[in-house]
Amino acid sequence: MECGPVLPDSLVLEIFMRLPHECVLGAGLTCRQWLAVSRDEFLWRELFYSYYRIPRSVPRHPAAVSWYREFRRLFDCIPCVEVQTLREHTDQVLHLAFSHKGHRFSSCSKDCTVKLWDTERLDGNIAMVHSSSMRQFNWGYTQFSQFNADDTLLLVSGVYMGPHHSSSGEIAVISLDNYTLLSRVRNKPYDVFGCWLNETHLISGNLHWIGNMTSCSVLWLNKAFQDVESENVNVVKRLFKIQNVNASTIRTVMVAHCRRHDNPDLLLDYEAQYQARRQKGQQRQHRPLLFDLGTSGSEEEDDEAAGGEEARLPAPRFSQPSISGLGHVLQSCKNVGHTEMAIETHVAKVMGRAHTKAPDCSLTEPSEPGEEEDKTYLLFTTGSLTYSPHQIGIKRIKPDQMTTCGPVLGEERSSDEFFDSLDHVIDIHGHIIGMGLSPDHRYLYVNSRAWPAGCVISDPMSPPPIAEEIDLHVIDLKSLREERRSLRAHRAFTPNDECFFIFLDVSRDFVASGAEDKHGYIWDRHYNICLARLAHDDVVNSVAFSPADQELLLSASDDSTIKVWRSPRMVRLTQPPGRPPRPRSFLNSWLNRGKNSASLSGVNGKPRVGMGNTGTEQGEEV
Repeated sequence: MECGPVLPDSLVLEIFMRLPHECVLGAGLTCRQWLAVSRDEFLWRELFYSYYRIPRSVPRHPAAVSWYREFRRLFDCIPCVEVQTLREHTDQVLHLAFSHKGHRFSSCSKDCTVKLWDTERLDGNIAMVHSSSMRQFNWGYTQFSQFNADDTLLLVSGVYMGPHHSSSGEIAVISLDNYTLLSRVRNKPYDVFGCWLNETHLISGNLHWIGNMTSCSVLWLNKAFQDVESENVNVVKRLFKIQNVNASTIRTVMVAHCRRHDNPDLLLDYEAQYQARRQKGQQRQHRPLLFDLGTSGSEEEDDEAAGGEEARLPAPRFSQPSISGLGHVLQSCKNVGHTEMAIETHVAKVMGRAHTKAPDCSLTEPSEPGEEEDKTYLLFTTGSLTYSPHQIGIKRIKPDQMTTCGPVLGEERSSDEFFDSLDHVIDIHGHIIGMGLSPDHRYLYVNSRAWPAGCVISDPMSPPPIAEEIDLHVIDLKSLREERRSLRAHRAFTPNDECFFIFLDVSRDFVASGAEDKHGYIWDRHYNICLARLAHDDVVNSVAFSPADQELLLSASDDSTIKVWRSPRMVRLTQPPGRPPRPRSFLNSWLNRGKNSASLSGVNGKPRVGMGNTGTEQGEEV
């Protein structure tokens, strides 16, 4: 169809720039001239920055081939459509973990089971393939799981039943060939969780109190199973022995295999952007970029209007242990004054300096060009000022420490070097409640709840109040420093001594996290904008992207369910084929998505706030 009097392209472009994107796409169906103008790169650049509210100083993603496709990627490839709800668990679901191939995932729950699920069924649905109860081993519940590198073994971490203030846990290793239990390892405190170092060895923890406020954390390397032919070879070896002061302990261990990072990174050039802002004299306090999902939706406003502050607080989280070992410290310090505790801490620090092995200086020293080597880091949460975890500790694991073979315990250090030092420490200035690595292990994402600015901690047992807003920090493991941007949208409400871990996950382009506000959240890693909010009926404890397809996301909640989320693009592709597509069906699909299937454009069946009711379909441009 051709129009009557033809308007100049420049005038059509000027009109289109004042229209929302869905109207631009609709107008492009009118005639060839308008179609060509509706694909103009300058037009989509303007629509992109205005719609997603991104500062124009932020460059386009380097992997993007056009502004049009980049707009479409952020709009149509986010896993925000609920396609399935799994209800096999009978209590709060605490953690989710995908296999490295993405064909299976595991779930842990307060019902004390670990369940395995198949994601590659022909009908496209996810189904449970195995469930193991750990109650026979006196576990109270399962809390964490992780597949080894070749997806043949599953590490399952749990908490022992016992006194309310007990901090003991255990790690079990299950064969995925026949689901048999291969080994069990003590793990104390339980929120060390444990992790794989390589295909056959895992890391666990132990804790020894040597005073009211002083302790020693020992990290152990364990072989996952005992070979018959190697029954005389060590199956356990001490990795590190680290002193803790002011009631702090080591928790949440994970291993990062940091390569040379020769390839361009997808997170990109924050330092260059920061320097550009400095040159322009923009020294204002950083505000995280947030694609505000609440402007056109009144869910929070209605809640506040109905009940004020109390209306948005979640229901109490019953019988969920929070910070491990805190009960022991409270009991020990009940009859001890502040002066005695201060003296103990001072003496412990003096003795620690005299009897601690020197740190590995090569961790922070810059490498010569061409001389960089692959490094393996042990990452964990710790502290120095109070019992709440507020620091990221980093310890390099050397090649000779990758196996339980080697010197007898203690042989590698002198008699005066009783403790190992941390190679590097990053202070978050807040209570850390979650950590996750990017797929290439270059970046560490950290959930934390900030302390008030300028606060001073005088009593280790009285940490500062923590914010309800959760900050998602980004730490570059190549430079070992925090990036200058943090992500924010999610919230938590529990106080310091009741905080629990909220697991997050990172894919190639996105990062997702749970929250106590009954939602999961998804951000774009490059643009630092929040793109989607995933609704549950209770606290969202864990999220997990499929390593094989970042358009598949899982979320686990205290509502005892696991929800499966896919992108609008994948939902359309998996629908039964209808009549043969007409020319330009891509545009029609985008325009009609919201009209014909409102649930596809929404979050949990609700229109995505701020994103309209239209979407795109991934494919070649027409």
